[in-house]
Amino acid sequence: MKITDHIKKANGKTLFSFEVIPPKKGNNIEELYANIDPLMEFKPPFIDVTTSREEFVYIDKGNGLLARKITRMRPGTVGICAAIKHKYDVDTVPHVLCGGFTKEETEYVLVDCQYLGIDNVMALRGDAMSHQKYFEPNKEGNQYAVDLVAQIQDLNSGKYLHEVLEASNKSNFCIGVAGYPEKHLESPSLQSDLKRLKEKVAAGADYVVTQMFFDNQKYFQFVAAARKAGIQVPIIPGIKPIAVKRHLQLLPQVFKIDLPEALITTIESCKTNKDVRAVGIEWAIAQSKELLAAGVPVLHYYSMGKSDNIHSIASALF
Repeated sequence: MKITDHIKKANGKTLFSFEVIPPKKGNNIEELYANIDPLMEFKPPFIDVTTSREEFVYIDKGNGLLARKITRMRPGTVGICAAIKHKYDVDTVPHVLCGGFTKEETEYVLVDCQYLGIDNVMALRGDAMSHQKYFEPNKEGNQYAVDLVAQIQDLNSGKYLHEVLEASNKSNFCIGVAGYPEKHLESPSLQSDLKRLKEKVAAGADYVVTQMFFDNQKYFQFVAAARKAGIQVPIIPGIKPIAVKRHLQLLPQVFKIDLPEALITTIESCKTNKDVRAVGIEWAIAQSKELLAAGVPVLHYYSMGKSDNIHSIASALF
């Protein structure tokens, strides 16, 4: 079922969902299941599965020289989605990236999703590689998320890269895109960022999931500005509970977001990361209660591979 249909079916009730990371190569999928299992009691209608772009590793050639190779440490997003869908009878949302993929590879991923009965995809540009100062698109890939949305929408219309097929079973993907309450880190202004979001919706995006934020007013202001700009699709808030003290520096640095002074002060007073985790849970619960009262369509949590704190939050809400 499409995400938008889940939202309509809920008839105004706020849904619970979360995002997981595929296991690294060589790890057992049972580790992922162990993190998903406790959260299934809250009946998520869908689970997102992230995609990692390629990265460089250096192989010792044994002669004092190193060979640089491209690899993916967390492959198998579509396979993971299929496994979760089969095991839990829940819809899954694979993240599809511009970065690191050709348009041809993207088409193959989408065709695989169609064969597996996956109805939803999240279309993202992706981040720059670690050695890049700025994002550089693949020479034969999509440059921006709006281009990726357009490719997915073309496939929904039976338009493949090299031909138009009169297919009896066309894809019908529900397309999600990212939104940034505090603007994308590369955008010159929030207004400019909203223009890009509007372009993605015009190209065929059906719903928006926001980047994490810690001040709900940022989300409410973002939604109001989006509606004023003519963006009418559902805007789902993304919530991440702070878990370790270094998040105070890491999250603003990586995502270019602001943390409320009250949260900063409380975390700085914590003696251990266990204390920080407890603060993160309580802050996320307070955030979520206010968002629930405002009638948001879904509360979407970034689990980052661990579910115990998400379980504590959901237990207080659902």
